Amino acid sequence: MNQNKKNMEKIKLYTMNELLDRDLGLIGTPERDKFEQDLADELQAYRVGEAIKKARKAQKLTQEELGERMGVQRSQVCRIESGKSITLASMMRAFRALGVQVALDMKGIGRLVL
Repeated sequence: MNQNKKNMEKIKLYTMNELLDRDLGLIGTPERDKFEQDLADELQAYRVGEAIKKARKAQKLTQEELGERMGVQRSQVCRIESGKSITLASMMRAFRALGVQVALDMKGIGRLVL
């Protein structure tokens, strides 16, 4: 047996849950719950940013043009669309500038109405 094959046999593969259990604790522990919530929040921000980008592109607007409508710099629009700098106020301002009505529920965005 060659050396590479021997080394491969020694490697233990882990599932994502096994790694999370090991590094953050089991589901239900404060560290794991915080991680899961932070991840869910970031994913929601990303989805909102993508919705804004999609609505902007559907109207054939540049980030700079949307920024002008919102009263912000293009760089701020970029951060909003990437989900890195999105607040409820900036989200509502972007959708208002795009003429998109948003229905919110207690979990975040429920649906977008064009």
